[in-house]
Amino acid sequence: MTKFFSYIAYAFLKLISYLPLGVLYIFSDLIFFMVYHLVGYRKQVVTTNLKNSFPHKSDAEIIQIRKEFFSHFCDSFIETIKLWTISEKEIKKRCKFLQADFFEQYKQDGKSVIAILGHYGNWEWMTSYPAWADVNLLPIYKPLHNKVFDKLYIQLRERFGAKTLPKDDTLRTMLGYRNRKEFTVTVFLGDQTPNKRNIHYWTSFLNQDTPILQGTERIAKKLDQAVVFINMQKVKRGYYEVEFIPLFDNPKETEEFEITEKHTRILEEYISKNPAYWLWSHKRWKHKKQ
Repeated sequence: MTKFFSYIAYAFLKLISYLPLGVLYIFSDLIFFMVYHLVGYRKQVVTTNLKNSFPHKSDAEIIQIRKEFFSHFCDSFIETIKLWTISEKEIKKRCKFLQADFFEQYKQDGKSVIAILGHYGNWEWMTSYPAWADVNLLPIYKPLHNKVFDKLYIQLRERFGAKTLPKDDTLRTMLGYRNRKEFTVTVFLGDQTPNKRNIHYWTSFLNQDTPILQGTERIAKKLDQAVVFINMQKVKRGYYEVEFIPLFDNPKETEEFEITEKHTRILEEYISKNPAYWLWSHKRWKHKKQ
């Protein structure tokens, strides 16, 4: 029965994805009203995260950021569904990569890249980058238990040529591309919460003790791949701009935790400037430092 309803939802989402974004934003406003005012989905989680992250902000400021976050959260859901059918012309108008040829020199030098971003802006639209440049873009993802929705998200992320990479296959797949001498840009989310058994490093992030995954840094050093940060900023509703920020061309020469600290500090800076666009409903601080 669950599978049956999953297929119904799949068909419904595919159908509404054909609607113009202007119409879909009306759906987003309705979803926002239900999620924020009626259901109160993770409202307390968001409030607690914001208060702990910005202890200097007033209650009124926290409430305003919370409201803006939920509005953006609903927009992001609608925009992600729209990826299914949006034209290349429209996605390039709405999600602009300011340095479209950024990776060309890396490609010529035969040095693949690890690109790090956070749950900021609309990270799913980042997968449209192959519409701008001829690169093997490999966004890492955690497969969903629901096979119907797992298929849905793979289709969305691969719409413009990205090749989704299941989390558990990351190193093996990257080694395969390296052995074939194929240039890749592998996209890691740098603000994931580690499993308790994988916590090996803590730092201060948004005024809180925070465990940080070390996989990105370890793989960068092991494969000697350049490290780049992806800064995705929301210009206005339905419009984003993406900037690539080079961090380390030779990761093997870095100190331990240097890569981790660098991308964490950059993400923290952008969140602090425009906090409403980060994923505050994520239980980022569920693990406490002993």
